[in-house]
Amino acid sequence: MSHSDPGYQCYAELAKARAEGTDFTVSISRRPNSSIAVIAPHGGGIEAGTSEVARGVAGTDLNLYLFEGIRPSGNFRALHLTSHRFDERRCLALLADCDHVVAVHGCRGDAQEALIGGLDQVLKGLLADALRSAGIDARLGEHRFQAVNPRNICNRGRRGVGVQVELTSALRLQRRPDAIIAAMRSVLLTL
Repeated sequence: MSHSDPGYQCYAELAKARAEGTDFTVSISRRPNSSIAVIAPHGGGIEAGTSEVARGVAGTDLNLYLFEGIRPSGNFRALHLTSHRFDERRCLALLADCDHVVAVHGCRGDAQEALIGGLDQVLKGLLADALRSAGIDARLGEHRFQAVNPRNICNRGRRGVGVQVELTSALRLQRRPDAIIAAMRSVLLTL
């Protein structure tokens, strides 16, 4: 936890301190024919650019969940709920029906990199290969976002494994997300 992370232990604590509709919104698009969920649990102003990537990856084919900070400023400080504590009930209900979960996150970084973690070893490799083929530096190891805690929201789908894709600020804010979206969709649409 960084000094600016509010330190919530669960969604109930966040919801007690902040108001849905004023501080944050929750959006869910269910696709009945899909067992894949793309989520941005730190969307909107919390980790800028992650909602746009998640929305693009999900398109109209895949399930989508967005938890978005809508405060004029200070969204991270007010709304960040660490991934292994992210237990918002609507998100969990969606993931319970999904075999594959991909969580899109944002982190600081001057290098344009996608840092890939999670417990779904096969899907991690497929996504890394697709991103690399699109000219994006994708790293599977040697970074601090391994997302191996079984309680991490990316690992809370029906199979208990998933993928977390951390996009550095240099990648998600300085480069058009089209290549990232296309690369990730190319993998997920074949599952």
